[in-house]
Formats: sequence, structure tokens, C-alpha cells
Amino acid sequence: MLLYLSQILARHDSGFRVFQYLTLRGILAAITALLVSLLVGPRMIDALGRYQIGQRVRADGPKSHLPKAGTPTMGGGLIMVAIAFSTLLWADLSNRFIWILLLTTLAFGLIGFYDDYLKLVVGNSKGLAARRKYLAQSVAGLGAAFALYHFHQLPAETSLYVPFFKTVAVPMGALGFIALSYFVIVGTSNAVNLTDGLDGLAIMPAVMVAAALGVFAYATGNVKFATYLQIPYIPGVGEVLIFSATLVGAGLGFLWFNAYPAQVFMGDVGALAIGASLGTAAVIVRQEIVLFVMGGVFVLETVSVMLQVASFKLTGKRLFRMAPIHHHFELKGWAEPKVIVRFWIISFVLVLAGLATLKIR
Repeated sequence: MLLYLSQILARHDSGFRVFQYLTLRGILAAITALLVSLLVGPRMIDALGRYQIGQRVRADGPKSHLPKAGTPTMGGGLIMVAIAFSTLLWADLSNRFIWILLLTTLAFGLIGFYDDYLKLVVGNSKGLAARRKYLAQSVAGLGAAFALYHFHQLPAETSLYVPFFKTVAVPMGALGFIALSYFVIVGTSNAVNLTDGLDGLAIMPAVMVAAALGVFAYATGNVKFATYLQIPYIPGVGEVLIFSATLVGAGLGFLWFNAYPAQVFMGDVGALAIGASLGTAAVIVRQEIVLFVMGGVFVLETVSVMLQVASFKLTGKRLFRMAPIHHHFELKGWAEPKVIVRFWIISFVLVLAGLATLKIR
């Protein structure tokens, strides 16, 4: 929105052309989303508290979680508001990638909102039935995948690129691209949701991954950088930097209230949406494999649940004291802040490893 205004004003004063630069708009988008989060956050937390929309704690979970019962939940709505407002304000609204990202994020946010609503407002402890929830996610994920394939303009947009290799690009047809994109988007959405079990545990790794994807987007959308780094050049992808910046700003703003001890939890409305946005952004910038590395904490949490379920069904024994794995470490005696910070450190290292693939080819 403001991009169009700056273009009009630049006809009269060339100084307004500075707003055409992606880097400046990215910084302003992050700051805007951060300020929206900080300003709206207290009011939203108060409203959630008044309506008694609070966390319900598992009886079989760590005893240290019992005091968290009643903490306002569905705070992920704050992230959605900040992302949507800042994106519409600073992004190029004629860019197809922006709309696919924004609509996919909101679609998964709505699914999470309905699930939270059933659990916290209606009083249905199970929330949205697992099959219906997965069906809704599948529809949204396939919709995003179809849109990306239907509107693609270059072969590079549907090829699979392998990190560390200069010329390895596997062409994918419609079926292959849509299947992979669906897996990445829906899988990342659920992985972030599984990770969201401790104060700030999911949001900080998500912020770091979003920032890294913004770097990939900027390089992929710039012909000079793409040529130098030997990554695919895709016109228009640079605009994804703006969306990534809004997620960084909104995530940091939410962390202000979600840091231990949390004043609010994001709920499914935030976790499902954030995961879907990361997955979609990775597909757009053609870095699905790198996302697997940078989001290693999300992968670890998901695999721990899968292994726990498989082990119990096959042998009747549990591999971990409790899954996802962050609860296992809690039950081993690690203090919650220690688990959180150590997982953050791991995420930081993995994100650096992902960024290193830009140069090591």
C-alpha cells in the first residue's frame, strides 16, 4: 500500500524512491509488525483473560506446568494481525508470492483458531477431530501448492535444488512439485505445532528460520546475487523478504509476552499458521531441503513423537519419558528455561548451517 504511495510521491520528490528498496521496506515491515504486537498485545491478553480463554494443562505432563493452567491462550491471533497489517502496508500487493503466502498463512490460522475455539470456548477437550483437522490442512496446503504451480513462469520455480551442489536441479512435473510442496507446507505446520509446548520454545526458532528465508528470498530475487551464489534466479521472489520480516517482527513482539513465565500462549491459531508460512516461503525460494536443516528442532520434535508412538505400538515400551522430546528433558530434571534456551542455541547453529549453503557449492 505504502509502496504505491511512495511511487506516486517519487514523481514529485526523488527522495521517496528510497522506499523502493527491499532492504528498507523489510526493516520497516519488521518494526511495524513489532510495534503492532507490542501495542495490541496487552489489550488482547486482557480480553482473553476476561473471557477465561485459558490454557488447559495435561494431568500426565510435567508437574511444573500445573501453575500454567488458565494462562490466556489463542495469542497467535496477535501474530496474525501484526503479519497481515504490516504485509499489506509494506509489500508489493501486485506480487503473486505475497498473496499466496498471506492467504496460506491466514487459512492455516483459521483452522487453528477453530480448533482452539472448540477446546477453549466450547469446552470440547479434543477440539477439532484429527481427521477433519488434517483434511482442512490438506485442502489449504494443496491449494497453496496448486497456486504456486499454476502461476509459475520459469522452470526454476518447480525444480528441486540440492544444497552444496552447483548444478544439481531436479525438474519436477506437476504431480511431483505439488506433492513435495504439500508435504513441506503441511508437515512444517504440524511440526511447529508439536514444538509449541514451552514458553517461547517454538516462536524463537521460527523467527530465526524466517529471517534466514528472508535472506534466501533477497538473494534469489536479485539476478546479480543469484548468479554469484549460483542459486536459481526467480523474478519477484525478493518480495518474500517483506513477508519474512513481518514474521520476524511479529514473532519478537509475541515473544515479549510469551517469554518465560509466559503471559500468553499462541495456541494452534499461531503455531499452525507460522509453520505453514515457513513451509510456503521455503517452497517459493526453492529451499525445501535447507528448511529441513534450519528447522531441525521442529524435525526433532516431530520425529520424537513418531518414534514414541511406533515404539509403544510395536513393543509396548516408550523410548522417551514423554513426547515431544522437550518434555522428556523436563522430566529428566532440566529446568524449563534451560530446555528452551538450549533448543534456541541448537536452532541458531542449524540456521547458520543453512545459510552456509549459499556459499558452499
